[in-house]
Amino acid sequence: MPWSATGIAAAAAVLEDIGDSARAFWGHVNPEGLAETVADQFRHPEDEPHLPPKGLPSLKLPWELRAPEIPGYLGWLNYWSTAAARAIAFPDPSRDADLLSRARRTATGGWIVQLTEEPLDLDNPTHLDTLKRAYERFPEIGGRAAS
Repeated sequence: MPWSATGIAAAAAVLEDIGDSARAFWGHVNPEGLAETVADQFRHPEDEPHLPPKGLPSLKLPWELRAPEIPGYLGWLNYWSTAAARAIAFPDPSRDADLLSRARRTATGGWIVQLTEEPLDLDNPTHLDTLKRAYERFPEIGGRAAS
């Protein structure tokens, strides 16, 4: 998808169409350059100690998650199916007012959740703080919740 004004404007609709059509549990759209940061968040068994970048949390590898509907990580735009939303306890109106202001239901009952107004930029302290708060809110994402 082109990372132009037109592509960015269409990103949520494209994510919704793909997620709903594929009957996906979860998905994401991230700006260029974020994949490396996410990759560095994954804790590999040989990583002792594991210090992810920018104060972000360590994430379990996808095959270590307890269920496929649990998202492996957060993106700028997030697609969460009904099952994924249930697994991470979203939405909770008392805790998710900020996220709900940038979220909408999909045709199949899932959610499109946008973390920041502009594409996520981890060099922007406000964006980084928003991402950290979202990880704190959803400890299930990335398999960080106590079992």
